[in-house]
Amino acid sequence: MNSIGVLKDKNILFLQGPMGTFFKRLDKIFRKKGAKTYKIAFNAADWFFSNKDNVISYKDKPEKWKKFISDFLAAKHIDKIFLFGDCRFYQKIAIKAADSLGIEVFVFEEGYIRPDFITLEKYGVNDNSKLPRTKAFYENLTKILEYPKTLPMKNSLYNLIISATTYYLIANAFIFLYPHYIHHREFSAVKEGFYGIRNLVRKIIYAQKDRYCNALFKTALSKKYFFVPLQTYADAQIKKHSPFKNMEEFIQTVLTSFAHFADKDCFIVFKHHPLDRGRVNYAGYINALAKRLGIENRVMALYEIHIPNALKNALGTVTINSTVGLSSLYHGTPTIAMGKAIYDIKSLTCKGMKLDDFWQNAVPPDRDLFQKFRAFLIQNSQINSSFYGKIGDLEKMGF
Repeated sequence: MNSIGVLKDKNILFLQGPMGTFFKRLDKIFRKKGAKTYKIAFNAADWFFSNKDNVISYKDKPEKWKKFISDFLAAKHIDKIFLFGDCRFYQKIAIKAADSLGIEVFVFEEGYIRPDFITLEKYGVNDNSKLPRTKAFYENLTKILEYPKTLPMKNSLYNLIISATTYYLIANAFIFLYPHYIHHREFSAVKEGFYGIRNLVRKIIYAQKDRYCNALFKTALSKKYFFVPLQTYADAQIKKHSPFKNMEEFIQTVLTSFAHFADKDCFIVFKHHPLDRGRVNYAGYINALAKRLGIENRVMALYEIHIPNALKNALGTVTINSTVGLSSLYHGTPTIAMGKAIYDIKSLTCKGMKLDDFWQNAVPPDRDLFQKFRAFLIQNSQINSSFYGKIGDLEKMGF
C-alpha cells in the first residue's frame, strides 16, 4: 500500500509541490493527524500557495542551499520530506541530504496510470523508482487485486491552467524578493501566458483538423501504422533518463529507422503532447525529414486524436519512457521503450530488441504478466487522487 507510516508527533517538511493548492491541503491534513509541519518556499508563488504560519523562505544563492537544507533538517529533527519531482535542483540536493541523515523522502509525480491516479513513491519516481523491474518478480506474484474501487477524480484542465497562470504571475511579479531562485524550466509569466492562449487556439483548430483520423484508425489504417507519442520538450525524463538530447533527436532516430526497415505499405503517426500544444510544433520538422527520407506520404504529425483508439489499432508503439507506454501495454499493443522506463520489462515491452528490428518483429505484451505488474504498480505507487481535482479519500490511502 501507499503507506507513509505514522504522522502523529512526526516533523514533516514540504518542499515544492505541484503548482496550486495540493500541498497546502495536504499540509492541513497532516496537521490534523498530529504532525508538526514546515514548508520551504523558493519563490513568491511557493509562498503564496503555502499556509503562512509554517512557511520559511529560502532566498540565498543556489550554492548555499546544500548547507542550508542539511542544517535545517538536523535542527528541526525532520522525520519525513514530501516533494514533487526528484530531478529539480533543490529537490536533488535535499534528497541527498535527507539520505545522509536517514530521513524518509516521499516523491509525488503525475500518475503513471491516468487520469484518476497520482504517483507517490518513497525515494524516487520514474527511473529513480525502487519498483522491481524483473520478469521473474512479477511472474512469481500470486494474483493481486487492484484498488477495491477507483473513483473519478474530476481532474480539471481549467484548474491546472488557473494554478499555473497564478503561479507564474506571482513568482515573476515578486522575483526581486527571491533574486537567486533557479527554475527547472522557462520562467517568464508573459511567455507562459502567450503559450496558454496559443494552446487553447491550437486545441480548437487541431480538434477539427485531426478529427477524421480517429475514424481512419479503426478502418482504413487499422493495423497499418505505428504510433509514436511525443513527450514534452522540457521533460526531465528525456534529459535525465534517456539517450536523447531532445525530441528532435528522438524523432530523427525513429523516422530514419522506420524509413529503412518498416514495410513500405506501413504508416507512422506522431502525436504531440497536449502540454506542448502551445509551445512547440514538430510537424514542420517531421514533414521535412520525412520528405528527405522519401516517406512523406506515410507520415502523420497530429495533435488532437483519441489516444486509446490510436493505441488499440496500431501495429506497435514507440516511446522514450512516456506513461502512454503503459496505456499501450494495457491495450495489448507491442511496445518498445527507448529510454529508461519502469515498465520496460522483458515480455511486457520488446526489451532488448533493436528499433530496426521492431518494425518487423514487434511482440505484444504477456497479458497475465501485465495484469500482475499493473496491480502491483497501483498498490505500491498510485493514489486515487488528483493534483487539480478531488484530493481523494486519504484515509484509505495509508495517510
